[in-house]
Amino acid sequence: MGCPVLRNAFAALVLVLLSSKGPGASAAEFGHLPDNITVLEGESVILRCKINEEVTHKAWLNRSNILFTGTDKWSLDRRVSLVNSNSSDFSIQIDKVQVADEGPYTCTFQANNMPRISNVYLIVQVPARIVNISGDVSVNEGENVNLFCLAVGRPEPTVTWKDQKYGLVSDGEFLDITEIKRQQGEDYECITNNGVAAPDRHKVKVTVNYAPTITDVKNLPAQLGKTAILRCEAMAVPTASFEWYRDDRRPVESDNTLRIKNEKTRSLLLFNNVTDKHFGNYTCFASNRLGASNASMLLLRPGAVYGGGDTLHAGLSAGLGVSLSLSISLLLKV
Repeated sequence: MGCPVLRNAFAALVLVLLSSKGPGASAAEFGHLPDNITVLEGESVILRCKINEEVTHKAWLNRSNILFTGTDKWSLDRRVSLVNSNSSDFSIQIDKVQVADEGPYTCTFQANNMPRISNVYLIVQVPARIVNISGDVSVNEGENVNLFCLAVGRPEPTVTWKDQKYGLVSDGEFLDITEIKRQQGEDYECITNNGVAAPDRHKVKVTVNYAPTITDVKNLPAQLGKTAILRCEAMAVPTASFEWYRDDRRPVESDNTLRIKNEKTRSLLLFNNVTDKHFGNYTCFASNRLGASNASMLLLRPGAVYGGGDTLHAGLSAGLGVSLSLSISLLLKV
């Protein structure tokens, strides 16, 4: 097959064989392989063509491109090689399969002056993977959130959004949340899958900012000479800053008789040794850049009764900035 004249003559013969659809054309046997062969991108595959009769010429083609004529390689692709070429087996191998390799392959040979043709279709699958996704986002409560997650794969993958609290949220590449609430601030996970390999996953963190809300304030009976603690709990994103004030509008400052301890979501007013001067009304003020909230509570004398009950809540100011907090602080010092 080294002579150019013979190569061209055989190429013409191959095309004639492929165009022969008469009753004398029967299929060669592909062993135990199905008519469709499925392979993952990047893997190797062997296309086998079994021969059960004496042949004079044989060839492998991909569409109209000749890969091999007997042992003579026509393809310039180094990934394509001849595995067997004998009287019973004529097989080729494709290494590192690419998506472009997908398509029909034909084994054809001439036996007893009759053309024999066998076709196989190579299907290349690609595991689903996420190629583009929204970054982490931070929004204010009440705003809209629009997330996207783009995936590729063969066959076409599905895309699902899930949250960590309630499970399934939405099918499709886009997740839209209208007027988001503070409870919806969490991680949202995009999952893509096409059944070829394990699903691909990626999380997007959604942070919902909101003004402080004081959640736990109680009056406290205290004993002279004992310790006492007033607590002020506030939920907020970003985390709230805390300030304490006395009933005469003076800011409370730490000294040798009491101490202020601020934690992530609460502030503690710690009395080391309760004296007469400590009894009275205290106001907790919590603020962040979105607004402020305040509430009052009493450190009660022994046996004192407050007609309004054990808990006092007052003064909510939402939607204001840090400047409000500073202004009120200055006002209370007057």
